[in-house]
Amino acid sequence: MTSAIPGFFQGTEMPSSAWWEALWPDPAGVLAATGLRPGTEAIDLCCGDGWFTLPMAGMARHVVAIDIDADQLEAAQRRLTEHGVANCDFVAGDAYELARLTPRPADFVFMANAFHGVPDQARLARAVAATLRPAGLFAIVNWHQHPRETTTVLGEPRGPRTELRLSPQQTIAAAEAGGLKFAGLVEVPPYHYGALFERAKG
Repeated sequence: MTSAIPGFFQGTEMPSSAWWEALWPDPAGVLAATGLRPGTEAIDLCCGDGWFTLPMAGMARHVVAIDIDADQLEAAQRRLTEHGVANCDFVAGDAYELARLTPRPADFVFMANAFHGVPDQARLARAVAATLRPAGLFAIVNWHQHPRETTTVLGEPRGPRTELRLSPQQTIAAAEAGGLKFAGLVEVPPYHYGALFERAKG
């Protein structure tokens, strides 16, 4: 996504599929590592072109794929249609309005490569908290706070600008400010981490 369009988060434009797919050769493995379990209700938030949505639909009972970019959402829908996947709904909308965009509470909300660019991260965390079931998980996959020139894919620096990147501690603080409870941290090689959150009790 790009900040040039109203509602898009800063520095989160969808990269070219060539290096994105090279960076994530096993998206199903990333989903499993960050807490997706078979037979659940899942949301792919800021889904882009559906690289994670497809394996998510293969694992979950039902998926809602959400993006503000209608073109990317169409690409995601086309990807799943080509694979004969029918257990996914595609919704164009603002991530802040998550509770309004989803028909039922979720067991798992996944957000990759976008949280760093959210202007009001606590507000987004509150939106996710309002959508999660009591035992549900919110998985935020972020670039580590390494200099951009050191995170190379296919021979080129990739990812958001260095100053936009968040440490795990910054991500945890932002999500907890929105009513989420930190539940764990996993490494997502080569350059990412997954921060996991539950809805705080009370």
